[in-house]
Amino acid sequence: MKFAERGIVNRDLVNILHNNVRESGQVVGDVYSLAACNEIGHRRLMDMMDEFRLSDLEGLAAFVFARSREATLAAIAALPRGRCENVMRVDGYGAPIDIAVALDVAEDHIAIDFAGTSGPSPKGINCPIIYSAAYACYAVKCAIAPEIPNNHASLAPFRVSAPEDCILNAQRPAPVSVRHVLGHLVPDAVLGGLQRMLPGRIPAEGSGALWNLHVSVRPQGGVAAARPGARSAEVLLFNSGGMGARPLRDGPSTTAFPSGVQSMSIEATEHVGPVIFWRKELRDGSGGLGRQRGGLGQVVEISASAGHEFHFNAMFDRVAYPPRGREGGADGAAGAVRLDDGTVLAAKGRQHVPPERRLVLELPGGGGYGPVAERSAEAREEDRHYGY
Repeated sequence: MKFAERGIVNRDLVNILHNNVRESGQVVGDVYSLAACNEIGHRRLMDMMDEFRLSDLEGLAAFVFARSREATLAAIAALPRGRCENVMRVDGYGAPIDIAVALDVAEDHIAIDFAGTSGPSPKGINCPIIYSAAYACYAVKCAIAPEIPNNHASLAPFRVSAPEDCILNAQRPAPVSVRHVLGHLVPDAVLGGLQRMLPGRIPAEGSGALWNLHVSVRPQGGVAAARPGARSAEVLLFNSGGMGARPLRDGPSTTAFPSGVQSMSIEATEHVGPVIFWRKELRDGSGGLGRQRGGLGQVVEISASAGHEFHFNAMFDRVAYPPRGREGGADGAAGAVRLDDGTVLAAKGRQHVPPERRLVLELPGGGGYGPVAERSAEAREEDRHYGY
């Protein structure tokens, strides 16, 4: 159904949304905001075409694509020829998963093959091949051609393959609902292979996958027993651990990579749902030691408001297998999921938090780079000063 026809909003569609989704106010608001974004984008595109007297975009597109492809091929040509390989083990769901990758660099292309990667999961962490390919290509572009626009022409020289029986090439009807949990770890696996070809240029492993937290808050004892003012709510939080240290700089703390999302403000989140944040702070000592220190993770402590309780869906990784350091750097700290009384919770799956307890998330830190003995005295003093 169209949201609007010649500027007139379709009230039937809005009514359907209001009556068929859990957070209808937010969803309908999202649709209006997306429509506004499209309108502004359209106006600015027309302004640009008027300014440069363009009747169509075909010539401009041909120029952008041609230059993008030429620049990518030049970047590939500058690489040493041959094969580099890597295997990275991550938590998985119920059993660890190996992401195996081999990169073959030719004169005019790079072949990226995930043969040897673990098989599919009965849970939704499987990745369609297009998702795996996107993140594999992203890693290579970050390493060899970060300035080049991301388009089909610049991506054409990257050829990604994976066996149909592996978790990175999900076949119907394999579930893929939380594919980011594994897909966001693909870049670190690919970068680990490139490290063997480009020493001194590739960062250490980072936390990778976002620690998305989906909270379902309900009145304590059910709706029938709810006190005045109690309400139900669905809240989705984005949280990031630390990135790996870089060859010449420390890793950024609590920074999403390869995702580009940012966190929402605590105040806005508490307004949306009956939840209370007791802590949201850098996690001391979580960055791997080294000549360059890994980025710090964070600690998030959250509870339901008085008269409420909640379930949450855990979608976390790097708990059993933390980010690895590089070139002699130490590993980052593993993540942890627990209650404030010390009860350890699972890193994946739906779980209940009793009304008297708080949920504590300790996000992983990035791996360190280089021997810690080579860290400068100034950097060590700064670490002590800030409690890193």
